[in-house]
Amino acid sequence: MPSASGLVLTIIIRMLEIYNILIFVRVIASWIVQDPTHPIMRFLYGITEPILGPIRNLMPNIGLDFSPIVAYLLISVITQILRSIL
Repeated sequence: MPSASGLVLTIIIRMLEIYNILIFVRVIASWIVQDPTHPIMRFLYGITEPILGPIRNLMPNIGLDFSPIVAYLLISVITQILRSIL
């Protein structure tokens, strides 16, 4: 039987993986759905903007939004660190 801390780490890792998928879906959906008021886009913006917004504010404005890439990489690094602890 896994320990409680191992179970918590596994749940956190899964949540981070799902979050990375949501970021990816947001990027793809933003190319397809041009209406930001569409319910799917509002959901994706609402769920991912708390991470992407602060990252975007830290980055210089060069005309392209690289915050999803930075967030994806940061979450991937955190996930790998948690896996190594597990």
